[in-house]
Amino acid sequence: MAIWKIDPTHSDVEFKIRHLMITNVTGYFGKYDATVESNSDDFTDGKITFEADVNSISTKNEQRDQHLQAEDFFHVAQYPKLNFVSTGVKKVDDENYKVSGDLTLRGVTKPIVLDVEFSGIVKDPYGQTKAGFEIKGKINRKDFGVSFNAVTDNGGLMLGEEVKLLASVQFVKQA
Repeated sequence: MAIWKIDPTHSDVEFKIRHLMITNVTGYFGKYDATVESNSDDFTDGKITFEADVNSISTKNEQRDQHLQAEDFFHVAQYPKLNFVSTGVKKVDDENYKVSGDLTLRGVTKPIVLDVEFSGIVKDPYGQTKAGFEIKGKINRKDFGVSFNAVTDNGGLMLGEEVKLLASVQFVKQA
């Protein structure tokens, strides 16, 4: 069984949500961990676990970040982590996969499906074997108890319900 650990110096984990229904606000997680256990180099038997420290959230605006950490959104005092555990990996073609799993956010666990593009495996100049992936998915934040919103002066909503999940990740095969 090969174990692969995420390389945070060569990875990004982010989300996007509509703001005022005209633009997206992007948020990033600064601290996270992920592991893939697999017997095959195409990862079809992979077991994936991911955990993010919600206190590490950044939207490039400190006041907004503090609000996101508060009870209206992530409620980090009670739920400091978000987790994903895969339940299945389906190979669509040589580069594309559907990864099913359970996402836990604010103490609520729901099944989600992620689109994963496998970029390949290479050996770096230091002799480490690395694998790259691009990950996309969508969730409805209300499904996880994140229902805060506000109405603008013209009657529109401040925030969309759909949250886009995006990650560009590199994994290092463990010796």
